[in-house]
Amino acid sequence: MMAAPHSRYRLVPMRPRNPHEPGRSASNLELFFDLVFVVAVSIASVQLHHELTEGHIFEGVLTYAFVFFGIWWAWVNFTWFATSFDTGDWLYRLMTIVQMGGVLVLASGIEPVFSDHDFALVVLSYVLMRFALVGQWLRAARAASDTRRSALTYATGVTLVQILWLTSLLLPADALPVVFLILVAAELTVPVVAERRGGTPWHPHHLAERHGLFALILLGESLLASANAIIEALREADSLGPLIMISALTLIVTAGLWWIYFWAPHHHTIDGFSKTFLYGYGHYFIFAAAGAFSAGIEVEIDVLTGHSELHPPGASFAYTVPIAVFMLGVWLLVIRPVANGVINAVVPAGALLVLIDPIIPVPTALTAVFLIAVVVVLVWQEPKVEPAAGSGDRDRHADGGIAAP
Repeated sequence: MMAAPHSRYRLVPMRPRNPHEPGRSASNLELFFDLVFVVAVSIASVQLHHELTEGHIFEGVLTYAFVFFGIWWAWVNFTWFATSFDTGDWLYRLMTIVQMGGVLVLASGIEPVFSDHDFALVVLSYVLMRFALVGQWLRAARAASDTRRSALTYATGVTLVQILWLTSLLLPADALPVVFLILVAAELTVPVVAERRGGTPWHPHHLAERHGLFALILLGESLLASANAIIEALREADSLGPLIMISALTLIVTAGLWWIYFWAPHHHTIDGFSKTFLYGYGHYFIFAAAGAFSAGIEVEIDVLTGHSELHPPGASFAYTVPIAVFMLGVWLLVIRPVANGVINAVVPAGALLVLIDPIIPVPTALTAVFLIAVVVVLVWQEPKVEPAAGSGDRDRHADGGIAAP
């Protein structure tokens, strides 16, 4: 990115960044921003673990899905805005840090949501983050003529939805589930409308890297669950063997999920209006599943140590379902378009086998075996992708604009 002249306030005009910019990678600020999500994801995963262990399966999963939406939507909005308008000046950094503060406050409000159904702190902190981003969109609208309509649409749409979020806190508790679903739909609609009004530039390689980094954060939670299994094994001599097996299974599965996620280059998928929206929005399920996997492993540890209301083999679904969702999500979004018939048969079949593993009358280690088999096939095959030039880095708007939540 060429250095832009500073104003008298030492601000850089927030003009669209070049989507063809060579060597574009995550900035130090973006990496710093990601750190607060480690906290939020960890707390959400812990609370899901507690709900599942106590046998509150439907309620726990539903609450986790809502809370994780707030975490994911805050991250994805910043990420797609940054790929288009990151200036790196002091005001941009300051407003990003405000959003980070909002994430930390949101993280502190996750436990009351699970325990008392108190959404006030989560909603207020979420709105704080969204209004900070509105300020960024207004800066972009002021400095950039080509993307002004889209930027103003974003600013207007986000503001209206945040007012509705605040209003929802005044409604009866019984109405909140339906209202929240409506507001989530409204949040997801704003980028669709804004991008149809002109669109914003994007950098496929940068976005692919950013999504990969967030995937690593979530998979890191699973490695923590593996370490916890070893810690519990040292305390519970009677369950030493099964706990060590769960620890090994978690490491193998996490490595397998990492291999599957990064098998095909993601930037080829970020190409055109429809495919890019599918990639961005579809990652909610991939990321949520990755976060839930660590909770599922913690549930299995509780079952083995006699501290859970759940019982085998049903308790094992707490981790096999997230694994299957993760695998199917990555296959649908990234692998399927560039894979041959063998890969497109093996990956979904492997996900199905993992899903039903708890009802197969053999040890749960079969999940690890299934993942290893899938990875072996991936190693043997190669993705069918075209050279990067002329694909993901083509001019935007050729397919009617592109998503930048």
